[in-house]
Amino acid sequence: MAANLAQKLVKSHLVEGRLEAGEEVALRMDQALLQDATGTVAWLEFEQMGPPRVRVRQATQYVDHNVLQTGFENPDDHLFLEGMAAKYGAVFSPAGNGISHWCHMERFDVPGESMIGSDSHTCHAGSLGMLAIGAGGFEVASVMAGEPYRLRMPGVLEVHLTGKLPPWSSAKDVILEILRKISVRGGLEKILEYTGPGLKTLTVPQRGAIANMGQETGATASVFPSDEQTRRWLQSQQREKDFRELHADEGATYDDRIEVDLSKVEPLIAKPWSPDNVVPVREVAGTEVRQVAVGSSVNSSFHDLMTTATMLEGQSVHPRVSMAVSPGSRQSLLTFMMAGGMTKLIAAGVRELEVACGPCIGMGFAPPSHGVSVRTFNRNFRGRSGTSDDLVHLCSPEVAAATALKGAITDPRDLGMKAPRFDEPERFPVDDSRFHRPPAQGTTVPVLRGPNIQPLPMPKPLGLHVQGEVLIKAPDKVSTDDILPAGARILPLRSNIPALSAHVFEYLDPGFVSRAKAATGDAFLVGGENYGQGSSREHAAICPMFLGVRVVVAKSFARIHKDNLVNWGILPLVFRDRADYTWVRMGDLLRLEDAAKSIESVDLKVTDLSQRRTFDARAELTPRQRAILRAGGGLRMLRSRFESMGAGPVDQPVGA
Repeated sequence: MAANLAQKLVKSHLVEGRLEAGEEVALRMDQALLQDATGTVAWLEFEQMGPPRVRVRQATQYVDHNVLQTGFENPDDHLFLEGMAAKYGAVFSPAGNGISHWCHMERFDVPGESMIGSDSHTCHAGSLGMLAIGAGGFEVASVMAGEPYRLRMPGVLEVHLTGKLPPWSSAKDVILEILRKISVRGGLEKILEYTGPGLKTLTVPQRGAIANMGQETGATASVFPSDEQTRRWLQSQQREKDFRELHADEGATYDDRIEVDLSKVEPLIAKPWSPDNVVPVREVAGTEVRQVAVGSSVNSSFHDLMTTATMLEGQSVHPRVSMAVSPGSRQSLLTFMMAGGMTKLIAAGVRELEVACGPCIGMGFAPPSHGVSVRTFNRNFRGRSGTSDDLVHLCSPEVAAATALKGAITDPRDLGMKAPRFDEPERFPVDDSRFHRPPAQGTTVPVLRGPNIQPLPMPKPLGLHVQGEVLIKAPDKVSTDDILPAGARILPLRSNIPALSAHVFEYLDPGFVSRAKAATGDAFLVGGENYGQGSSREHAAICPMFLGVRVVVAKSFARIHKDNLVNWGILPLVFRDRADYTWVRMGDLLRLEDAAKSIESVDLKVTDLSQRRTFDARAELTPRQRAILRAGGGLRMLRSRFESMGAGPVDQPVGA
């Protein structure tokens, strides 16, 4: 039977389960990717599981998020991560080497392999024909400990590309067009697989920009074929030995399909505060801008940087605008400098930031109060930039450069100049010296633990009854940035759950934490559509758990956040009738009878004691997830399993 590429990749890594959409499957993962904002907790979890060594072909720990060293917390975390990587057998990429997804595409992505990452944009690696999936830190730690990764088998959405991009349109406009078509929920429980004759016109870096932001549709993964463009990219990275041709079988079928004619794609922009709030640039042209940023994991290639520099050559950034550039990797920066691009940027008045995620995660270069910021990044959730009332727009490097020149949002087609043309390098300056390989035996490697690295709290198993107050009634599209803000003030606390928990819902509801601390019993949260969209950060589940939350009832959940809730002992329930969301109030007292037994069923009832009403909810869980909740979280369950297998308990405390 003819198979599509996504099915082939899943089948080649299948350990358990059937390739039927909705069925739970267990997959062997070849690689694991970690970054510093989520990596400390993931390594603490791995340590508690007890294995002496990482059990995947390659695990790679990047330092690319929390690189702004305003205090001891971030540098202490970096030393901890370096020690854990060396002790347990992971490659370590220190600050300054590059953004994880970009570096990995250059040096370690391999067609046909699978990878799990503690960053939601791990799907970037699909640009080279990988099955790459973002997940919470617990899932990544479990895989490194030797477990397969379990998930519901996604459906496969074919994105059929025809034509060729016209001048001034870019790969960023392609993914913005897809978001405009299917929204931030359109990829839920799906893999986006790219097909069609338009593929041959897209380079691997362009495919990376598209694959990266597939996460913004809610998709599990993005998959491109491995073809001549893939071979050309691997040759340029001196890795042609890693090439293998991969594509769908002729006559393969898909669960759904959308068409994108590249020749009709125009410059687009996502308005605040959602990546799918997409309109043509011409519709908002003239909007005054205070800030422009080019870079991040989605648009920081040599091509993106050189496009920006070529457009600015001989001109100056508008006096009203502050503009900055953050390259994706040390390799990209070196190539860009050798081509003279940096000189052009400096002459034009552009600020040069670190080779890191930087402003994308709110680490510096925050916009002014209520200031319009135009960025080539992948997310524009409210407050993610570090400014609570920001007005962040997402666009291509072409639109960003045009806007910087004019001081207002500008369609680059209106500049009256020709689209940039320059030579792409056939060979990049490969230098792997900043990837630190672990020693063959790491048992004697010291691991430094700064005072900010605190033991992990543990959830308790579900009791006989769960009863408590609704601490918040959240609207639709609440992101993990809303639950736990990013930014240079809060991100350094990622290793310290008690301190980090003081900031839960800080922007959305400043009174949340004080209410949670004053509440008695087990607390409930109520959410809208796609609750927990965005980042993979499991802290958005751990911190509410630490504050007493036991149940979240929502209209629907984002995939990664739902998994994180389960892994940290919080029961995710879906309103059976979404109309019930309208009458449940913040402050109501809810009760779930015989909770431990109730979760064995899909359908259950929740009583609103304050209003003397009940509503039906659904526990849409796999058998494994029900077992995790019964055990009191994934870490407690796996620790018991590994100890029974003879791994033995570990020395570091986990908490009560």
